[in-house]
Amino acid sequence: MKLIIDIGNTRIKLAVFSGVKMEQLFLSETLTVEMLAGIMKKFPGIRSAVLSAVKDYTPDIDDFLRQKVYFLKLDNETPLPVKILYKTPQTLGKDRIAIAAASRAMFPGQNVLAVDAGTTITYDFVNKKGEYLGGGISPGIRMRLKALHVFTGKLPQVNGPYADVKLIGNDTRGAILSGVLNGVVAEVEGILSAYLKEIPDIKIVLSGGDEKYFDKRLKNNIFAVPNFVIKGLWEILKFNEEKREDEE
Repeated sequence: MKLIIDIGNTRIKLAVFSGVKMEQLFLSETLTVEMLAGIMKKFPGIRSAVLSAVKDYTPDIDDFLRQKVYFLKLDNETPLPVKILYKTPQTLGKDRIAIAAASRAMFPGQNVLAVDAGTTITYDFVNKKGEYLGGGISPGIRMRLKALHVFTGKLPQVNGPYADVKLIGNDTRGAILSGVLNGVVAEVEGILSAYLKEIPDIKIVLSGGDEKYFDKRLKNNIFAVPNFVIKGLWEILKFNEEKREDEE
């Protein structure tokens, strides 16, 4: 069994896999050794773990995992099942590395654009050779809503739900939601159209915390895949386990 740990900007995901099947997914705002010990007690078959973090966490987590299982901490030197051609690999986000690995595994031998809609909206392109070339980064929905409040004198902080969004907002909340949500959909739609124009056979994957919101509104033919970063981390851990076995 494998333990996948994704420490994101907003929340932490921990997934337990038996083979390719996800047995359970845990969501948390913090990560502690006690939490990991509890998961391992519940799933004593865990033999390996991978951890990806886009923000700092306490070092005792690494120590605990190294003592208990084969532990892989994702960084820019980790062997990968996808070739990174990014000019500054040391600055490439761990979540984007995982997305690249998942894209190649889901569509081997094909051009893939993965859109991850969360705290930020990231666009990550992997070509049919299995090479990650880069993409784009844009503010996510919540970041845009917060920016309107923080950088103006009187606009309020607007939060979800977003189901009542109209094109013409007839109050301040409605106007903010109209501008942000209709605007971000138009942005994503425009970027996808640009990729499709340049690479007509491209596969498009949509994931992230706001994936369901975009999936209902985007017009392009898109594969909506939840927990895409988790899937990519699973692929990276599997690749390194097999590499380790070959070297022994």
